[in-house]
Amino acid sequence: MISKIGFVVNPIAGMGGKVGLKGTDGVLKKAIKLGAKPIATQKAVETVKKFISINSKKDKIKWFTCKGEMGSNVLKKAGIKNFEIVYSPKYNSTSKLDTKNASEKFIEEKVDLILFCGGDGTARDIFEIVKTRIPILGIPSGVKMHSGVFGISTSASAKTLNEFVNNNLTIGDAEIMDLNEEKYRKGEWKIKLFGIAKGIVEPTYIQVGKSTFETLSDNEIKDELYEHILDEIEKNNDCLFLFGSGGTIDYIANKIGVKNSLLGIDAIYNKKVIGTDLNEQGILNLLRKYLKVKLLLSPIGAQGFILGRGNLQLSPEIIKIIGIDNIIVVSTPAKLASIPAIRVDMGDEELDRMFAEKEFIMVVIGYRLSRVVKIQTLT
Repeated sequence: MISKIGFVVNPIAGMGGKVGLKGTDGVLKKAIKLGAKPIATQKAVETVKKFISINSKKDKIKWFTCKGEMGSNVLKKAGIKNFEIVYSPKYNSTSKLDTKNASEKFIEEKVDLILFCGGDGTARDIFEIVKTRIPILGIPSGVKMHSGVFGISTSASAKTLNEFVNNNLTIGDAEIMDLNEEKYRKGEWKIKLFGIAKGIVEPTYIQVGKSTFETLSDNEIKDELYEHILDEIEKNNDCLFLFGSGGTIDYIANKIGVKNSLLGIDAIYNKKVIGTDLNEQGILNLLRKYLKVKLLLSPIGAQGFILGRGNLQLSPEIIKIIGIDNIIVVSTPAKLASIPAIRVDMGDEELDRMFAEKEFIMVVIGYRLSRVVKIQTLT
C-alpha cells in the first residue's frame, strides 16, 4: 500500500529568532535588514534525509508538495525523486495564503499525513484548512512552537514519520496553540488554544503543549531560587550574567531589583542591566568584552527545552563561548515534575555531542538545593 505524504515548507520560519524579533510574522524585511538568514530549508532537508536513511519502504511512499523553496527544492536536495508538485506559489516571497492553498491541494489528493516545516503560525494555517481531516506533523523551525504537533527535533520528526508510515503509531488529538507575536515582542505572553488537530501520539518524539504553573507554593520556591541566584551574583561580582526568558527568571530578576524583558535575553553585571532584549550579535558583542559569563535558563513547562525554543538568539556559537558548565538551570519542582528530561535542540553536531557526553545537568530547585536531571540532545 502506498503512503501519501503532503509536504510543505515555510521558507521564512524562524528567521526572526537570532536577531531577537521573537518571530517573523509581519517583520520579515526588518529581520533581513538585521542580518537574519533562512533556516527552515536546512532543517527540512535534515529531516527528509534522516527519514530516507531509516525507512525501508521508500518505493511505497508518494510525496505531494509545492514548487521551489516551499517543498520541491528540499525533496530534491534530500534525494527524493517520487514526488508530485500540486501547488506553485505565485510570488517568490511566500505567505500564509500559499500554505493554505497547498493544504487545500493535499485534501484533494487525499494524503495520509501532512509533514510541514515551520512554527505555530504554519501549524495554525494548515489547521484552518484541514481541521481534523488529515493528521499533521511538524518539523520544528519557527521561533514559537508551543503546539503539540512538533517533533522535539528534526531527527525526532523523521523517526515519527517513519513509524507512522509503518503503521506503528496511533492518531490522537493535538493542541494547536498560538502566541500573539506583536504582543510577544512587547513582553506580553498572550498564548491561546487555537484548536484541536489530529496529530501523532508519540510522547518520546512529539512535544506536548506548554504548561504553566502558578501556585502559592511555587512562588515560595521562587523566593528560594532568587536567594540562590543572588548568592551566585554576589559571589561572582566580576561575572556577566545573561538572563534567559520565562516567568521563573523574570520573578528572580524582579526580586533582585532589575528590569527584565521577560521574553528576551538580558545582560546583568553587578546587579545592573547593561543589555536588554539582546539579539545574537548584541550578545556576541558583550562576550568579547566580558571574559567570565554565566547563563541563567529555565525549562519550558511540560516540554523541558532550555535551548532551541523561543531563544534562538542563544546560537551554537554563543553557547560554545559561554561553555556548558557555565549554564545555570533553575526550576520549581512542580514544573520539573512535568518534563521527561532537560531538552536541547541546537542543530549543531559538535554542541549536541557535548551535551550528550555530559548526560546529566544539575537543576536548581531551591536555595542550595539541586536535582540531577537527564539531558536529551534530540539527535
